[in-house]
Amino acid sequence: MPQVKIGTVLSDKMKKTIVVKVEMKTKHPLYKKIITRFKKIKARNDLGAKVGQTVKITETSPIAKNVNFKVTEVIK
Repeated sequence: MPQVKIGTVLSDKMKKTIVVKVEMKTKHPLYKKIITRFKKIKARNDLGAKVGQTVKITETSPIAKNVNFKVTEVIK
């Protein structure tokens, strides 16, 4: 089953690819405190998402060397 993630668009300067910042909340293994971690994911942009918008991305087969996700919906 493909992964579905929600994040904010950081950059749309490439022709067909955007950079999405995805927030993940995890529990620290020793101190049990909730930590916020961020990851930048490159995704194929066929819907025309712009910087600052919230998007839903879905994992696909590799499109390019570093691109494994595709924008499926622009939320905001």
